[in-house]
Amino acid sequence: GLRGDTLIDVGCGPTIYQLLSACERFREVIASDYADQNHRELEKWLKNEAGAFDWRPVVKYVCELEGDRQGWLPTALPPTTAYKWAEKEEKLRKKVRQVLKCDVTKANPVDPASLPPADCVLSTLCLEAACKDPATFRSALRNVGALVKLGGYLVMVTVLRETYYAFNEQVFSCLCLERNEAEEAVEGAGFDVKFSEVQPYLPGDVRTDREAVLSLVARRRASLT
Repeated sequence: GLRGDTLIDVGCGPTIYQLLSACERFREVIASDYADQNHRELEKWLKNEAGAFDWRPVVKYVCELEGDRQGWLPTALPPTTAYKWAEKEEKLRKKVRQVLKCDVTKANPVDPASLPPADCVLSTLCLEAACKDPATFRSALRNVGALVKLGGYLVMVTVLRETYYAFNEQVFSCLCLERNEAEEAVEGAGFDVKFSEVQPYLPGDVRTDREAVLSLVARRRASLT
């Protein structure tokens, strides 16, 4: 049910999956990430360039989740057929207005850019990878939270009890978080948690030792006092 004028995605990575439903609810999207190579990958998809990652299977799946069975129309149909998934792709491309450098350890994570407070900030699988200890995590949440207007929302997905994750034989460290630590950090950043859900992660994946995924929605308090 969240909606508004502006959504800022903090730590978007090279991905769009987290924005596919959001683009239906917000007039504009601002994507941000620390890594320049993630910027390049995202820009390639936004500009529909050759070699861009093919997100169509994910887009079609999201369309089905949203109740649009036509998202799975066979490709043999004439080009004039109105594909909902293609419409969603085009809508998202139009709504992503900026792709910015982002560092969550800065008081203004998008410095040197200056953005007006957003209706919603989205952060998925980012802060736990960017922060070395709980104090840095709490500070980063305060920095990210400052991008949200009073009464606006934070939507966050984070992993619990993960110390590492691997990709292409490269191993990355991760802050090992408990649910209460994440929720308390959100509260400490000036938000009231409105929704919180933990989903267990199936064991046996050698790429990570995570135990669960936490999804939460929090509203920034209308007063800072």
